[in-house]
Amino acid sequence: MASARLFEDFALGEVWESRGETLTQDAIVAFARANDPQPMHMDPVAAAAGPHGGVIASGWQLAALSLRLFVEAGGYGDTPVLGLGCDELRWKEVVRPGDTLRARREIIELRRSASRPDRGLIRTRIELINQDGRTVMSMISTGMVPTRG
Repeated sequence: MASARLFEDFALGEVWESRGETLTQDAIVAFARANDPQPMHMDPVAAAAGPHGGVIASGWQLAALSLRLFVEAGGYGDTPVLGLGCDELRWKEVVRPGDTLRARREIIELRRSASRPDRGLIRTRIELINQDGRTVMSMISTGMVPTRG
């Protein structure tokens, strides 16, 4: 089990990378049925006739996957992180069944909270990268963690 990391334990420019995960058509369709029920995500026949020529993953599935892969990679350790939001969310390329994705996070800003000095704010650039090294999704995330006090 990882140990907790406090605000002072993080460094500007610190990078974490996750393991890769291959998305199956079944996983794409299941996510779409539960969360983004559009034909391009869940109906192989309709998707084949659409602009992408087949089923593609929902961007929201990619965002959720990037979070799971990052948490599994252990970047924050056991630190309780309060997510405050994201900026600049971009879906840059379609993701198809069989694509393997990994998450990469880099700390781009560290600052103490002005309203809660016992907390620090960490902004990270998040990229979801496919097996060809191309970024398929990117965003900036802000989280709040405890300080040493």
